[in-house]
Amino acid sequence: MKHKALGLLSGGLDSSLSSLIILKQGIEVEGLYFNNGFCIIEAQKKLGLKKLNPIEEFTKKYNINLRYIDIRDEFLDILKKPKYGYGSAFNPCIDCRILMLKKAKEIMENEGFDFIFTGEVLKQRPMTQMPRTLKLIEMKSGLEGLIVRPLSQKLLPLTLPEKKGIIKRDIFFDIEGRGRKKQIKIAKEMGLENYPSPAGGCCFLTDINYKGKFQDLINHKKDPKPVDFFLIKIGRHFRLSDDIKLILGRDEAENQILMENGKSFVLLVPSKPAPFGIMDPTKDEKILNLAGDILLSYCKKKEEVEIDFYFPDGEVFKIRKIPQLGKFENYKIK
Repeated sequence: MKHKALGLLSGGLDSSLSSLIILKQGIEVEGLYFNNGFCIIEAQKKLGLKKLNPIEEFTKKYNINLRYIDIRDEFLDILKKPKYGYGSAFNPCIDCRILMLKKAKEIMENEGFDFIFTGEVLKQRPMTQMPRTLKLIEMKSGLEGLIVRPLSQKLLPLTLPEKKGIIKRDIFFDIEGRGRKKQIKIAKEMGLENYPSPAGGCCFLTDINYKGKFQDLINHKKDPKPVDFFLIKIGRHFRLSDDIKLILGRDEAENQILMENGKSFVLLVPSKPAPFGIMDPTKDEKILNLAGDILLSYCKKKEEVEIDFYFPDGEVFKIRKIPQLGKFENYKIK
């Protein structure tokens, strides 16, 4: 009987290499791609900037069945209050990893897979890939001894599939740390091409540039919805009051996205070239005028502009203003 393994695949170099190493041992591989709602590639697809996720190209080339697992709702609960805290940005990586592995464990047990493998490299990620956290994640996901990490396995304890003779240890590697030279060399030897740049991450939450916006949302909205988190990736954000935030588009594409995703918000539409905006609903004219001033501070010409405020209930509020020179930076969420 042919043995089967489930792989947590991201489309990056490390998980792709790990898949090829497992395949080389004659083991059937099936890939799992988890969508937590914050993947940069998936967002780029949604915005029309990319047609495919690299994982789709890779799995098709090597005839690996790929499953998309949607964990967005469960992940939002984790994001609001992670048990193991955040990383350097707003990334609850330990909690996220445990959630994914628990889901993988269910599939493994229900469908007769022998083990799970990942592209993790020892000491590459300071939050999740240190020896202590690797053990913690295995224990909390209920997968002690059942997670194989081909790129670093020679530096790690023997796993159950190794003890059972399902896989051989001598084909694994002893890579550790943040450098990627060894992986690039292995990729060349294995004929793996067209993989994404190894630098950086694939999740918005690890980007320090978004930390302030995520923290602001959690601090000011009691029950944020998926659309609130999606919109963090779009435009310039301004905090007008404890419960009112304004988002302005930075170009035509973002203006369109705000219009399409802002149905529960107030839509700000200027009569002359300027950003579109959306804001939390309010009838407070002082706040509406402030939002208009901020929007018009991004106009190119200093001439009177009419702004229509379209409310979700169908009401329209209009103001006419001349753009001010000030940029209102004190309201901007960094």
